[in-house]
Amino acid sequence: MVAKKAPAKKIVAPTPKPKAPVKAVAKPVQPQAEPVATPKPVPSQLTMFQMPTQRPIAHKPTKPSSNKDDRTRYSEDELKEFEALINGKLNKARDEYRILKETLNRNNDEGTDATSGGNTKVLEDGAETAEKENLSQLAARQQKYITNLENALVRIKNGTYGICSVTGKLISKERLIAVPHTTQSIEAKMMQQD
Repeated sequence: MVAKKAPAKKIVAPTPKPKAPVKAVAKPVQPQAEPVATPKPVPSQLTMFQMPTQRPIAHKPTKPSSNKDDRTRYSEDELKEFEALINGKLNKARDEYRILKETLNRNNDEGTDATSGGNTKVLEDGAETAEKENLSQLAARQQKYITNLENALVRIKNGTYGICSVTGKLISKERLIAVPHTTQSIEAKMMQQD
């Protein structure tokens, strides 16, 4: 006889019992204090490390504006006024330069006076030499000033007069009247000093 095998029992894993839903516990709401606005410091209270530093960007294009200070160049009438001012200063500077050169040439032509005594002669020679050096320095300074004024006239002719070489902005009219040969605004000069 052949013995029959008993059918294999299936092993069933127990199914987990469903968990009870978790109830959300409401936390007590604590009143929040209203935010207090902190006052911004006045510039005189700022330290040098807190001071805002805003420097102009030379390559940043400026949009045209109707404001007189935001223009990109001076009008033809204003340029003519500057040209007249510069020509007046240039004529005066050339006259002063000519006088300085004549004075220097006269001092060189006079020669020495053989009738004076020994010690006073040495002192006079030293004073003359110092005077000649001063006159030479004044003449060189005057020549540089003349060259700068002539360059300003060239800038008027090519339409770049009054435009700052650093910031690209228009130099104030007051500054150009005071220093007509300048190529930098006050703002650019201050940046160079920092």
